[in-house]
Amino acid sequence: MTITVGMYQGPAGFGPEPDVARNLAAIDGAADRATEHGARLLVTPEMSVTGYDIGPATRELARPRGGEYHDAVAAIAARHGLTVVAGYPELDGVRVFNAATVIGPDGAELAHYRKTHLFGDLDRGAFAPGGELPVTFPFGGLTCGLLICYDVEFPEAVRAHAEAGTDLLLIPTGLMEPFGRIAEQVVPVRAFESQLYIAYTNHCGHETSLEYCGLSTAAGPDGDVLAQAGRDEAVLTFTADPTALRESRIANTYLRDRRTDLY
Repeated sequence: MTITVGMYQGPAGFGPEPDVARNLAAIDGAADRATEHGARLLVTPEMSVTGYDIGPATRELARPRGGEYHDAVAAIAARHGLTVVAGYPELDGVRVFNAATVIGPDGAELAHYRKTHLFGDLDRGAFAPGGELPVTFPFGGLTCGLLICYDVEFPEAVRAHAEAGTDLLLIPTGLMEPFGRIAEQVVPVRAFESQLYIAYTNHCGHETSLEYCGLSTAAGPDGDVLAQAGRDEAVLTFTADPTALRESRIANTYLRDRRTDLY
């Protein structure tokens, strides 16, 4: 059975002050639009609940796993009858992680992931690195996996998912200028070389010091771009097809032909 996946690029026009209520309302609106197009799963950007480039507010707005942010996203998932992938700063003791949670319409957490590859001072100054990869969960007959933003730029991270049997890789991101080539070039190649679907979902507009690229991209195992946003706020959908995935894995022998005795 195929799965229709929604991707929310936005909200546009972040200011220097984070606005959690506004972000949650935007995710709620995107969930409504995605379900209108048959989506069963909605992927939102990196740190979508609070914003990503928010400076000291990252620690101020950090919350424990399963707390108020879980409840807010669970209410959206229940209201629209779909599963939501949302990002937030996770407080664990004195440490803060850049986290993504997957919450079903029944309020259950299906998966939870902490970003493992930290990007520059923006990440290293705010977050501790996650220590678990790959993180996967079953959904609609497929095995889904999680990465966050910079993680996809390491082929080893995506290949670890391929080895774990991931079929559909969900990647909340905060890709900024001048790195649009990651969305346009790297993401389709990662999908092709590791034979899986990728939903790479970005912010758009400005936030504090960053100008986001937009360009949220869905790519298939044949390397084709299945959906891609421009620079503005958007809700995209694409279909992950287990039959097409199976046929692509038969035709493309990368995973079978690797010399694991040498590397």
